[in-house]
Amino acid sequence: MARLKVGILFGGRSEEHPISVKSAREVARSLDVEKYEPFYVGITESGAWRLCDGPGADWERDTCRPVVLASDSGVHGLLVLEQGRYETIRLDVVLPVLHGTLGEDGAIQGLLELSGIPYVGCDVPSSALCMDKSLTYLVAASAGIATPRFWTVAAHEEFDATRLSYPVFVKPARSGSSFGVTKVTEEAELRSAVEIARRYDAKVLIEEAVVGSEIGCALLGNGPDVVTGEVDRIALSHGFFRIHQEDAPETGSDNSKAIVPADIPEEARELAQETAKAVYRALGCGGLARVDMFLKEDGQVVLNEVNTFPGLTSYSRYPRMMAAAGLSMSEVIDRTVSLALAGESR
Repeated sequence: MARLKVGILFGGRSEEHPISVKSAREVARSLDVEKYEPFYVGITESGAWRLCDGPGADWERDTCRPVVLASDSGVHGLLVLEQGRYETIRLDVVLPVLHGTLGEDGAIQGLLELSGIPYVGCDVPSSALCMDKSLTYLVAASAGIATPRFWTVAAHEEFDATRLSYPVFVKPARSGSSFGVTKVTEEAELRSAVEIARRYDAKVLIEEAVVGSEIGCALLGNGPDVVTGEVDRIALSHGFFRIHQEDAPETGSDNSKAIVPADIPEEARELAQETAKAVYRALGCGGLARVDMFLKEDGQVVLNEVNTFPGLTSYSRYPRMMAAAGLSMSEVIDRTVSLALAGESR
């Protein structure tokens, strides 16, 4: 049988560019080349698209060729530009290994919809909803899911710091990872924290600090056939969890450790998995996602956020949770590609 032609997009213009490259390297190591013929498209931090041999350390300096994804569905793939001419590469499916802004917010998904190429992961509406934490909370709360109390601050808007009970967390409303997040313990710190968050997004979210353990659940599938990975728990030694901001994440974080399976009671584990499924369905997610939550001392599970294309690096939470449930990265790739081709992740 002919191998499936898979376009693998990585890099991107968000602050999570380096994480995306590392995720793509893990995908490259796990991809079954007897099933798939990969076409690696690296997106530089300036937004240039390059067809390259793979996501190696020097991919931007390799003999890469300029390439674009054709929005013309008749092309159904890539236009490779060289010496004033172009050639076409028809793709069967795209794996958008992109995190954060322009990767998980519906932008690349919209381009892929125009191209007519099936793609792995959440669609345009669910990606956009999950990227905006305030909209995530509104939709989840309407489905009966517990969320933190929150406030939004628009661009140039002043916020009355006396309205709040401290501590609170201030974060960009539409940004990946924990970039721009500040824990605020008193009124005098709020203005500075809002300005830090505005470096990443004009819309800022202020939310109450939920007292409890940080837990997460990996999900794969669609509709009634969603599979969950093992729940994990973030054990903190101090401060708060700053994912993707460690100096050397491959060797571990300076203040946290992910414990998988989570060392929590069985009933809490089951509740976390059911809550994650409810969030996934309420927000219209498909393909794969990771739902992060808080487990309070009274056993209540509260939504934190949803990652519609979670990190897939060797140290990332999603693959570790799936591996603990018996699914390797290769199997995750196979299943998500099959869903995309069947049209079931839309």
